[in-house]
Amino acid sequence: MTQINIKRVYETPSSNDGYRVLVDRLWPRGMKREYLKYDYWAKELTPSNDLRKWFHADVEKRWGAFADMYQKELERSLLLKRSLIG
Repeated sequence: MTQINIKRVYETPSSNDGYRVLVDRLWPRGMKREYLKYDYWAKELTPSNDLRKWFHADVEKRWGAFADMYQKELERSLLLKRSLIG
């Protein structure tokens, strides 16, 4: 089974990081592109802009609803990709 490790972009890369995927819709604040070591930027795995903005308006109260809505977005995205592939 493949091992997945989660790191913050501000942590120093290490030789055993493996394939590095950035999962963030927006470029990380204060991070210069030449300093961030990543193999793939997976914007499509992040919450939509509308959902992200709604959530950040009241993070503590909206966490449960956000998690449910984000899960539905991911499921819709997967269904769409499957229908396009055949």
